[in-house]
Amino acid sequence: MATWSEFAASAPELAEEIHALFCQYGAGFGYLATVRRDGGPRVHPVAPVLAEGGLFCFVMDSPKRRDLERDGRYALHAYPAEHSDDEAYVTGRALPVTDPRVLARLARAHRAAPQVDWRLFELDIELAVVTRHAGRDRTPRHHIWRPGSAVERSGERARPRRLRAVTNGPALASGTVVQCA
Repeated sequence: MATWSEFAASAPELAEEIHALFCQYGAGFGYLATVRRDGGPRVHPVAPVLAEGGLFCFVMDSPKRRDLERDGRYALHAYPAEHSDDEAYVTGRALPVTDPRVLARLARAHRAAPQVDWRLFELDIELAVVTRHAGRDRTPRHHIWRPGSAVERSGERARPRRLRAVTNGPALASGTVVQCA
């Protein structure tokens, strides 16, 4: 598994593409899949946060949160693009954040209401994928990353689009918050 910053250092262009697809509508938006107690999938919309070198998710008291606390496995898929079939997703394990300084900084920076029963999870990455549908035949071209390996590319007849990542979040003592805008 890798943190977001380890992934981004290993595959910066892919990380930029994934960030852009998650934040294409402003704030981060995607679907989080978790594993129910009976082994089946559970999917819910979420607002992922890229901050302090990590990929985080604030999760209110819900079956989804209980899934993460019990099992930890997740898949996070970007909300579908409006004008293309391009996709981005990451999979791995969600780990509860317990450092009170990190919790306070991220809650303040992302306006997590103190009166709401939320928990913060950092999403470690074991797989990152961008799929582009390009060319006349709309053939999918996959860019796949796993820790310790280079980005695998399939069907490289078309060039992937470059998307711009936005890094205009407020500076924090331990790093910069990366927000979608």
